[in-house]
Amino acid sequence: MSGEVTRRIRRGPGLTNFKNRWSEQPKRDFVCDVGGKEGTVPSGEDGSGERGALKRISAMWSSFRRGKRDRVKDLAPPEPLGPVVDNAARQQRYASGQYFFEYLVVVSLKKSKEGNYQPQITYQFPKRDGMVKFQREEEEKTLKAITLFCFPEGINWAPLIEYHSETFSFVLTEIDGSRRNGYCRRLLPNGNGARPPEAYCIISRLACFGLFSKIFDEVEKRRQISMAMIYPFMQKLREAPFPAPGNTVEIKSFIPESGTEIIRLTRPLDSWLEHVNFATLFGCLTDEEVLLVFASVVLERRIIFIADELGTLSQVIHAVAALLYPFTWQHTLISIVPEILIDVVMAPTPYLLGVQKRLLEQVTDQSDLLVVDLSEDKKETFIVSIGDEKSILPPKLQNEILQALGDRKEGATVEELNRVVSEAFLPFFVEIVGHYALYVKYSGPGERGMFEQRSFYKAIKSKTTRHFVKKFIQTQMFDLFIQEAEQQQPGPQQGIFHKKILEYQEKKKGDKTKKQ
Repeated sequence: MSGEVTRRIRRGPGLTNFKNRWSEQPKRDFVCDVGGKEGTVPSGEDGSGERGALKRISAMWSSFRRGKRDRVKDLAPPEPLGPVVDNAARQQRYASGQYFFEYLVVVSLKKSKEGNYQPQITYQFPKRDGMVKFQREEEEKTLKAITLFCFPEGINWAPLIEYHSETFSFVLTEIDGSRRNGYCRRLLPNGNGARPPEAYCIISRLACFGLFSKIFDEVEKRRQISMAMIYPFMQKLREAPFPAPGNTVEIKSFIPESGTEIIRLTRPLDSWLEHVNFATLFGCLTDEEVLLVFASVVLERRIIFIADELGTLSQVIHAVAALLYPFTWQHTLISIVPEILIDVVMAPTPYLLGVQKRLLEQVTDQSDLLVVDLSEDKKETFIVSIGDEKSILPPKLQNEILQALGDRKEGATVEELNRVVSEAFLPFFVEIVGHYALYVKYSGPGERGMFEQRSFYKAIKSKTTRHFVKKFIQTQMFDLFIQEAEQQQPGPQQGIFHKKILEYQEKKKGDKTKKQ
């Protein structure tokens, strides 16, 4: 990161000690192997494996690394991770150039000698063959870390007769700042009598929660028949390219007594929102409460969400982060904090954390943060707050967002709801920073641009908006957004955000002409 960006990043007190405690860096990036067969991963019950997993997991979510974060690119297709299909028609259909997942693991709860249940990897597809010893050890540590996210409650389990399956997600952050998504479904396996639940976890570079939820429906259906039925379906899925936005991929799969089925997986047209479902967020909070959370997130504060359901935590946190588009949350984001890592709430730097309600007492003994209760039986939504949340955003812009949110319709599809919500919040950023390109100055062709910060915020006529923007431009999300803008050459930019900027500018011109 350049010196110009570094000087704008604010460090909280005690950063060095916290970093040393939680952020030991792995010595290499994760290894991705595209070949292999089904198989079982060794349990690795030795103490060194446990410690290695904790070190790796802390490195995954650390917000202190300075690698460049992967960010949404205004609907630009991501860089290919796999071979591109040769056929021209299929190239257009599968324009993403990516494949569905890296691997699937099954995490089971195994009873230890002490009588506790420990999560362990019992199945992995594909199995990672051909790795040297160091790679194999690192891979096992990573898999152990995944078990903590699949069963964040720790060892507090007992056999169950009934268990409602739940789907949730988490993010693994690598040493270079890039992210992999973990999609998890927990369910009660077939059997008689009381038994512990098990978890299915898919690791993928792709962020598309709805699509992977449908995949889990198929996995769960096959698991009820036999574990062996999962392998051919996942093999077919692994061979299928990830479809371009708005397109569908068809997977043929044989099921005994049902014959060959065709599973159709359609990717949403609005691909920048495909990992989001705003329904849970607005089901847990009122519009006004969402706006207060948004205000705190925009200023990169410490925010903890509390809920009983893992799916609620993961969906709400990803939805809140999506409200920031075209900006990207650059700090710690853990949709479900494993109990063993609950001390992360003491971090002095910004974070978005999801914590199960049974751990509430361990997070409410702090100040200078926002604790949001998402539970149905909550007595109050904001258990802890700073107190200034209502005055952060300019009143005029708050009213515009609330008015736009009022256009939601009951019974709307996920895509329709996502569109209404995004169109309520995106104009906020268009209005406050949409003129940024006018203040990126170039000394010559091919030269890096320089952002004139002072001139930028002084161009804002509204005093209340200018007061807010002076705070917003100090955030890391704005800092890195401008850094990318400085690296681009002048000229028209592509994407939804820049399209909305042009529409807003044309509207202002039209309004000005009418007044004259």
